Amino acid sequence: MRAITFAEYGGPEVLREEDVPTPEPGAGQVRVAVRVAGLNPLDWKIRSGGMAQGAPLDGVTIPGAELAGVVDAVGDGTDLAVGDEVFGWSDTGSYAEYALASAVIRKPASLSWEQAAAVPVFGETALRVLRALAVTADDVLLIHGASGGVGRFATQLAVALGATVIGTAGQRNLDDIKSLGAIPVLYGDGWAERVREAAPQPVSAVFDASGHGVLPDSVELLGGSERLITIADASAFALGITFSGGDSDTRVPLLEVVTEGVTSGKLDIQLGRNYPLAEAADAQRESAEGHSGGKITLAVG
Repeated sequence: MRAITFAEYGGPEVLREEDVPTPEPGAGQVRVAVRVAGLNPLDWKIRSGGMAQGAPLDGVTIPGAELAGVVDAVGDGTDLAVGDEVFGWSDTGSYAEYALASAVIRKPASLSWEQAAAVPVFGETALRVLRALAVTADDVLLIHGASGGVGRFATQLAVALGATVIGTAGQRNLDDIKSLGAIPVLYGDGWAERVREAAPQPVSAVFDASGHGVLPDSVELLGGSERLITIADASAFALGITFSGGDSDTRVPLLEVVTEGVTSGKLDIQLGRNYPLAEAADAQRESAEGHSGGKITLAVG
């Protein structure tokens, strides 16, 4: 099968398109003929060596966590069947014609392949962190990076809960954040004072989805770190701040909740460019620049 691989850390140029063996599903797994793969910042962070301590490279690696496609083989212990359209997480890397998966759900007919590949990581992460923060209608929630993939889902979910949401972003995305029902605030130097000025009441919880060095000032803004979670800033460990990296046991139930919100029209998905699989290096370059304007995906099958 065709797949994008890398065997050493480096820039996008270390990615190679090559033929590799087609995997066979084990117990609890299905093999998916991938239609679209979702691209996440973690993909290029791993490729660059930036995550070497937590995710060391082990030989030839196929990147990619998210997929949407059609089941073409099943292992024991799964209720899915050949021909089912599914989306979720890949066990073997999604930048490939075929991938094994054990955490997928059936794709609603109303979702395109690109939309389906855009939901799992961003949607599950957003809902997981909001639940960990125990956000309610009584909260004033600050979301750093509210215009990003996770932040945009989190903004919509928190607004739906009735919380007052303040979202930081760049100038060009402030109107979009406002359209989602949040109070937009420009990020960068002086952001904390701008948040204080914009907040109708003191901030009671903070969700850092940006990873741009905002943790110390966020602690000061909150008066502590108890209701502060980051998904993007590894300095959290030294600062005693919660870093949320996910829980495989809750991925599928959370994905089902978010998917219902998408199909009902309550949650909007912002899509970016859909690249051919062979242009995965260019897709990762765009992701690393941080200005994609939506979820980047790869057309595989």
